[in-house]
Amino acid sequence: MEILIENIYRNHYERFYTLAFRMTGNRTDAEDVLQNTFIKAMLNIDTFEQRSSLSTWLYRIAVNESLMLLRKKKPEVSLDESTPDDDQVADYAPKEFTDWCCLPEEEFLNAESRQMLDSAIRLLPETLRVVFLLRDIEGLSIQETSEALDLTETAVKTRLLRARLRLREHLSGFYSERVKSRKDEHE
Repeated sequence: MEILIENIYRNHYERFYTLAFRMTGNRTDAEDVLQNTFIKAMLNIDTFEQRSSLSTWLYRIAVNESLMLLRKKKPEVSLDESTPDDDQVADYAPKEFTDWCCLPEEEFLNAESRQMLDSAIRLLPETLRVVFLLRDIEGLSIQETSEALDLTETAVKTRLLRARLRLREHLSGFYSERVKSRKDEHE
């Protein structure tokens, strides 16, 4: 099993580092999370029960390490089924939505758009950010995300929807300017 973890590290360390960086927003912290993730995996491989895939287990360790580091900075970070943030978001109504259908694909792939998305992701509360990162950025299934975070699938789906709504609202201001300038160009 240790050889398998070493292979996963060599082949996927960048993925776990990126997750840690997006969770913590700091390169040094992300490196610490990555190191601690694989140290804990090596030390606790005998506790891996194979109820989920090894990568899901490693995601769970990486998320927990990220959250522990964030807790040191902000003690209220939690992944409990229901959090105060969930209650606040339940009544959340987006203020601005822009229809982005008219923008060409390259508009979403440029460096400025990626930077805006990264910034918007960092603004999400941790409970929403981690679900969005695992599901939409890392590509885990709802079930894998649920297992990695020890949440119900319903909680994952709810948080994912809330994260997407918040991101869309945050990015609407940025893309509304793009839509407007394209309309002005075509008139």
